[in-house]
Amino acid sequence: MDKKNALRTGAVAAGTTLMMLLMSSPALALTRDDGDDPGTGLSVAETLGLYVAAPIVLFAVIAGLVMVLDKSKKV
Repeated sequence: MDKKNALRTGAVAAGTTLMMLLMSSPALALTRDDGDDPGTGLSVAETLGLYVAAPIVLFAVIAGLVMVLDKSKKV
């Protein structure tokens, strides 16, 4: 009986999500608003640097600082 309830719950959740996606209106991203003044787009290198390299470097710096400044006893 437990499998039936889980299957029914999954089906209802999937159906609800599908209906919400199908019934939602588009974002109308092509329509400009008053005062909208977009800048120039990013190049591929700038995009990769901003969204890939910068987070990796930031993670490495934070992890390095944690390891260097660790005050716990060495075992």
